Amino acid sequence: MPTHGSLTKAGKVRQQTPKIQALNRPSKSPRERVRRNATKRLVLGRKPGQNYIRT
Repeated sequence: MPTHGSLTKAGKVRQQTPKIQALNRPSKSPRERVRRNATKRLVLGRKPGQNYIRT
């Protein structure tokens, strides 16, 4: 089977990109999470698996 490029070039771009530290974000409280899920389900009428679209 033909390949889509040589294996010697695999991962070249990822290795060249500089490593950036992740931001330290505080997690939301469970109450906030439950409220957000409820608005998605009840107010917007979203079903499981549907994307949440902000307007």
